[in-house]
Amino acid sequence: MRATTIEGAQGTNPLVIALAAWLVPGAGHLWSGQRFKGLVFLVALPAMFATGLALQGRLFPFELQQPLVALAAVADLGIGVPYFIARALNFGGGSVLAVTYEYGNTFVIVAGLLNLLVACDAWDLAAGRK
Repeated sequence: MRATTIEGAQGTNPLVIALAAWLVPGAGHLWSGQRFKGLVFLVALPAMFATGLALQGRLFPFELQQPLVALAAVADLGIGVPYFIARALNFGGGSVLAVTYEYGNTFVIVAGLLNLLVACDAWDLAAGRK
């Protein structure tokens, strides 16, 4: 088993790389020198998020009275900057009457959750555990 340090392989704190990976999908892998993986994440995850919005998916509000809605909101936020751009442009209102509404929600939520996993992977790379 390898000992891990606070500083990553490139001398950067893994927390900084993980934060960058959360904000911009794929940034952590690009920063760590894994260009192909970084580019795949940079294209695929925002495309998945945008597809969900195009399918009338909803960006859920943070409503603590409804725990499942609040968890969906956390998952939506997991995509990072694309979430804030979509909010600023008033995208993600969703349409319950649309046939694709549930598919859109699924795409948006899964894109956010996948990006959180990618950020965790970037953290592991930066910490030298991979």
